[in-house]
Amino acid sequence: MKRIVFIFSMILAFSFAKAQNSELKVEPPFWWSDMKLSTIQLTVYGEDIAKYEVQSDGVDIIDVTKTENPNYQFITVETKGYSAGSFKLVFSAKKRKTITYLYELKVRDDRSAYRKGFDSSDMIYLIMPDRFANGNTQNDGTEDTFEKPNRSDRNGRHGGDIEGVIEHLDYIQELGATALWSTPLLEDNQPTYSYHTYAISDCYKIDSRYGTNEDYKRLSQELHKRDMKLVMDYVTNHWGGEHWMIQDLPTKDFINYWSDSENGFQRSSYRMTTQFDSNTSALDYEACMNGWFDTTMPDMNQRNPLYLNYIIQNAIWWIEYAGLDGLRVDTYSYCDKEGISKWTKSIMDEYPNFNIVGEVWMHDQSQISYWQKDSPIGAIQSYNSHLPSVMDFTLHDAITNMFHDHENLWDNGMIEAYNNFANDFLYADINNILVFAANHDTNRINEIYSGDLATYKLIMTMVATVRGIPQFYYGDEIGMRGDKNTLGDGDIRRDFPGGWETDEQSAFTNEGRTEFQNQYFNFTKTLFNWRKSSEVIHNGKTKQFVPIDNVYVYFRYLDDKKVMVIINNNATSKSLKLDRFSEMINHHSKGKEIISGKSMILNKSIEVEAKSSMIIEMY
Repeated sequence: MKRIVFIFSMILAFSFAKAQNSELKVEPPFWWSDMKLSTIQLTVYGEDIAKYEVQSDGVDIIDVTKTENPNYQFITVETKGYSAGSFKLVFSAKKRKTITYLYELKVRDDRSAYRKGFDSSDMIYLIMPDRFANGNTQNDGTEDTFEKPNRSDRNGRHGGDIEGVIEHLDYIQELGATALWSTPLLEDNQPTYSYHTYAISDCYKIDSRYGTNEDYKRLSQELHKRDMKLVMDYVTNHWGGEHWMIQDLPTKDFINYWSDSENGFQRSSYRMTTQFDSNTSALDYEACMNGWFDTTMPDMNQRNPLYLNYIIQNAIWWIEYAGLDGLRVDTYSYCDKEGISKWTKSIMDEYPNFNIVGEVWMHDQSQISYWQKDSPIGAIQSYNSHLPSVMDFTLHDAITNMFHDHENLWDNGMIEAYNNFANDFLYADINNILVFAANHDTNRINEIYSGDLATYKLIMTMVATVRGIPQFYYGDEIGMRGDKNTLGDGDIRRDFPGGWETDEQSAFTNEGRTEFQNQYFNFTKTLFNWRKSSEVIHNGKTKQFVPIDNVYVYFRYLDDKKVMVIINNNATSKSLKLDRFSEMINHHSKGKEIISGKSMILNKSIEVEAKSSMIIEMY
């Protein structure tokens, strides 16, 4: 009988809390006990809520900030020392009814703080979820979002979702991937062009056309069952124009508003060098940092402490809630550099073994290095971003060009790769940089090289065996093409064949793929599944030899373990004399070539076929 009364009282309490809570919007929607970040800024939104005074029966209120917008209060509470449970926030004002909000502190998962982020032992598979697979056709268009599905429009929504991703995790694992990076899944409620989801309209809600918050958490759990990791694409620099806080700004300087232009918009100059150029003008600095990335994406002001606290807590909330293993941060270097440094450090303080990679799309190694944690370049200006990982865009630049060149010229062909790695000394942590041939913003690598399978194999051999963390763009493993220059972004983000029930062909299975697609897939599968267990590739050092006659040779080595990589970028076969590499081959006389599986005698020379590569484990 007591149990029945208890359950009934809990139902009444829940109903009461739900009714009271519905009058206010509070973010974060809940928090956890025993977090290092225990002093929490609650964003409280409701009509004329600033006219109310607030008290709590459960935690200490440290500060209350009210802005020029009467619909907001920012309430700072201290949760340290409080156990999991609920506490009340009571809002009262003269001649107004009292509003009670029940806020919950949840139990934190064991060892959550010590989670291990992605690292050089991983291969990250990048997908555009709208274009990967449609597992739930019932959510293609939803009542709470504007844009409806139109698969015939390359710039429209096509219906891919979280369920579709979960259904094909076995495929991703079979390919050799150990981590999944999905472009943003948070709500993007722009009227058009919302499929890319970088114009976020709700920072605490998965877009209903992708699924629910619970679905996203389930995706993480399904990956962890396979000993795989989930990397969230996070946007700190801009939000979408339809974001509920943009529609009713808490304070004018929450965004970078240009008062002398229409709607506060001025496009960024995109000159990121102004962030560290000691000779830059204030005018040019502001034009890049405060300019908007696009007309529909207001530029957020990381100098505003209310906004900065908001995104710090939001990122930590998602890591804790969904069990994330890493973040990829969009347009990292467009943010205020002091603000984004504080944001990054706050996350890494909470999760010391976590990993965050920032998009720093620059074309000079020293400029990219500037943004990595403990950078020797940043140290010149006493700057530390605290960002563990950056993206190797200079290697990407070289990859898109060097395999076109077959002449033995001074600075073309394979020497471009050599020159890129010659600058590795500029990075503070060379093993913690992301290497890639393509992503969702670049031309498809198979388009650049006209679907040439031999060239694809050369490229992937390099991506899989050099220092750093390989990132792979969905569809490249079956030869997918796309021309951004001619047909725009939608063309490099084509639907994966077989992701929709109406597709005539499915590339998710061996039987469904064409013979040509299987040649791509099987090579990729062999390469990256071998890489999973190769510690010398994960953590070894690099010794490279200046390319001669457009043949590039480098070694990865760790203690007495060695791997020799040969890339012949010629239209003819080459005979490679081994005495040149004696300092690395040394006493090793035999080896196994990974791609073919053949045993080798390391004697006087190796014959390397035209446009081919070799990966030789030496013993």
